Amino acid sequence: MDLKFRVTGRIARPVAEVFEAVADPAKLSGYFTTGGAKGRIEPGATVIWDFADFPGAFPVEVVEVVKNERIVLKWDAYEGPPPEPGKAIPPSADYKTTVTMTFAPLDDGRTLVSIAEEGWRKTPEGLQGSYGNCEGWTGMLCAMKMYVEHGINLREGFYK
Repeated sequence: MDLKFRVTGRIARPVAEVFEAVADPAKLSGYFTTGGAKGRIEPGATVIWDFADFPGAFPVEVVEVVKNERIVLKWDAYEGPPPEPGKAIPPSADYKTTVTMTFAPLDDGRTLVSIAEEGWRKTPEGLQGSYGNCEGWTGMLCAMKMYVEHGINLREGFYK
């Protein structure tokens, strides 16, 4: 069995606006990378994501971008249980996982966002890492919805 997951959510905004909420580092920093994001999501770029509630910057490789449709990223795999809030995430495993985000317009004007991640080793630690990231991406979708639709940062004070 491959270790992978997919989470989805609907954002009540047009695709272009929702896509920009991920691609634009200033917007992403407003609800997800609360320690800051550096670099725009563009093909071939390596951007940096930092989380104030889990200190430490993460390099994120941008593999593919189809504007308003798809973003594919690679980043260092994390294995093991999720770290305690406020604690730095321990050193990662020596391989990368792949994150694929898709953005689809819905007939009612909303956007369906799907985030899939795959590539963990088939070990108990890899399974724990996949669960932790599934939790993280679900939280990201919830935070994105509140930020894009209402200007509210759900992560502020959530983990600390």
